[in-house]
Amino acid sequence: MPVSTAGTAYDLAGPEGAPVVALIHGLGLTRAATWRAMIPMLATRFRVLSYDLCGHGDTALPQDDPSLTVLSEQLVALLDELAIDKAALVGFSLGGMINRRCAMDHPDRVSALCILNSPHERGADQQRLVEERARDTSAGGPGATIEATLARWFTEEFRQAHPEVLDEVRAVVMANDHENYARHRFVLAAGVVELIRPVPPISHPALVITCENDSGSTPAMSHAIASEIQGAEVIILPALQHMGLVERPELFAEPVRAFLGRVL
Repeated sequence: MPVSTAGTAYDLAGPEGAPVVALIHGLGLTRAATWRAMIPMLATRFRVLSYDLCGHGDTALPQDDPSLTVLSEQLVALLDELAIDKAALVGFSLGGMINRRCAMDHPDRVSALCILNSPHERGADQQRLVEERARDTSAGGPGATIEATLARWFTEEFRQAHPEVLDEVRAVVMANDHENYARHRFVLAAGVVELIRPVPPISHPALVITCENDSGSTPAMSHAIASEIQGAEVIILPALQHMGLVERPELFAEPVRAFLGRVL
């Protein structure tokens, strides 16, 4: 398993010399738990870089308090070490916030954005409630809310048919360091504020996807994200919830592959 000098665990797949696509997972997850099924679908055409966020999976705990900037700089440092000048950034949930921050701070390192099931502007009252909830529930660690989280992430039909997948995701989330998880959870809650209507606006080719029944990264949020990026495309996948990319990875991989094939 390759690990960067900064302690970031990563994998590379696909043909050398092909356009690079970097995959950024979400809170409490790992590169394998999120992207395992999608990587082979993308690696037929692209050089695919997947990695674990700070303190997640096989990556070392961060030395600094996490923020979208710290997490963006983690990715840029990894690109530097691997001598990758530019990459298309495919981010899921928190990853879809990190890739936007990276595009704002390092526009020359980003060739395109795919923003999957990622939150956006909530309104002042809801934003305050989300941040308070993140603070109040962090003390119990990821296990305090794991069953409610899984019910919010996966459809009832999938939970009944594939308990082995839920067991894997549950184990991955529960393995997180409690303090690191709590700090990243607050980044997920609070970080959207710095992404709303950025100046200058993000100008990269962008594809925004979410699921019809994703309660935390709603279709309205995806349309709002796209409205702030000129020319951005939006896809709303019916029936699925937050972890639709694990339930039906082909529904994500096909439009992502087609989009990146057009713009890279």
